[in-house]
Amino acid sequence: MPLSCAFVNLKPGVGKTTSAVWLAHALHESGLSPLLVDGDPAASALRWSELASGFPFPVIALPVGDVHRRVNDFLGDRQAVVLDAPQLEDHPRITRSIMRYAGEWIVPVTPAPIELDRMAPILTEMADVQSLRAEPARTAVLLNRTNRPDATRTGPDADAREALGERGFDVLDTQIARLDLYAQSFGNPVQAKGSAYMDFAEELIKRQDEE
Repeated sequence: MPLSCAFVNLKPGVGKTTSAVWLAHALHESGLSPLLVDGDPAASALRWSELASGFPFPVIALPVGDVHRRVNDFLGDRQAVVLDAPQLEDHPRITRSIMRYAGEWIVPVTPAPIELDRMAPILTEMADVQSLRAEPARTAVLLNRTNRPDATRTGPDADAREALGERGFDVLDTQIARLDLYAQSFGNPVQAKGSAYMDFAEELIKRQDEE
């Protein structure tokens, strides 16, 4: 089965689109042939590809409530699907459909107290969608906009990992540092080599292989 992951969160502005675009490039540079699905009515990922004069893989807009039934019509022989979901609080039907399709749900979270406080309701949403699936999806938190590029034993990033773990979340080893390289990349061509997103891609591939 192709690797498939969706970036989901209740709120906007957490880095879903940036992470989806960078991960798709990392998968491409790793030798997989991804399809990037833009499920957000704002179509930010699609607009990014247009401004960058195209990505080296297809980007399709599917801001519809039956994404899980339609993605495979565009998949062909591609080996990975990355889905950028809209915020669940405003577009629940689209996001839940995307979650029904994706084999892995990635929740980008900034390690700040206000962001961590918003995480509890998403567990209920995840449980509701899991009940609609034939097989459960893998779920993980991606620490995004962190103070350090790598996990540490102390500090805000470590505190966030501990707090999320206590609430039942699986936190990925890879974390994405707060860098202009990512924050200012919208609309520009992306080269993932040497970035944390290459490590992220490798971790996701390993997680799928371990299933």
